[in-house]
Amino acid sequence: MAGRPRVSVVVMSMGNRPGELRRCLTSALDQDYDSFEVFLLGQAWEPTGIPEGVRTMGLTENLGIPAGRNFAVAQTTGEVFMFLDDDGWLGDRSFLRRAMEIFDAQPRLGLLAPRIADVDGTTLRRWVPRAHVGDPARSGPAFTCPEGVTLYRRSAWDEVGGFPENFFFGHEGVELCWKLRDHGWDAWYQADLIVHHPATAPGRHTYYLRLNARNRVWVARRNLPAPLVPAYVGVWTAISLLRNRGDWESTKTWVAGWREGWRGDPGPRRPMKWRTVAELTRLGQPPII
Repeated sequence: MAGRPRVSVVVMSMGNRPGELRRCLTSALDQDYDSFEVFLLGQAWEPTGIPEGVRTMGLTENLGIPAGRNFAVAQTTGEVFMFLDDDGWLGDRSFLRRAMEIFDAQPRLGLLAPRIADVDGTTLRRWVPRAHVGDPARSGPAFTCPEGVTLYRRSAWDEVGGFPENFFFGHEGVELCWKLRDHGWDAWYQADLIVHHPATAPGRHTYYLRLNARNRVWVARRNLPAPLVPAYVGVWTAISLLRNRGDWESTKTWVAGWREGWRGDPGPRRPMKWRTVAELTRLGQPPII
């Protein structure tokens, strides 16, 4: 790991899961690749009791997930970097080496999404970023990414500007994948590259429903050609209302976020090219679903 590393493994934590964090960091340090670093960013926490070999930095405030990840990446130098959730871990010591073989073989690969599996091998449907999910063990083009366990080529990340920081939580991976493809980069899901992660539900966060709705609107308003904005939002409105049917409190929270998405400022609007729309459609994921 001497000299400038080719890969930076980036972990963020609030220090509230010490056992899981140690497992995460230890699994990263144990990789058999010969050119990597492990960097830990404390969100509103000064890291302590960290395994030797991990470079750390603590912040006095929680920047949120997208802004925190953007900040953390800027503190590292690897030509490829990987986010690794503090409750995730790498069970295969060859993970980084195998991932870099894929990047080296595909110079226009901007994003490589691994398969997430719980300790019992379960892969949840929402963890698979392919269209027409089907068998999680099948690789294919990625249309979003599991943001907290994915690998990114730094030059591609810098070109598209990283994650939208005002999202705070949710759908930043959709926007990033759209932007990468709009700039001519590829995104890929590699099913035999596995990261372990507990099968937690996103709804455990109290803000999930509100931000899920708001950011669906924002990602459309920021990135889609004008005629596709109502189509995309309309499809997801119908899907979400059906999912929440019979749960009035969840529906009210979701609708409040939906309204916030239309009334609030989503940030800069840079609609994708129509040829990108055509390419996404050809690959099986037209940007209205």
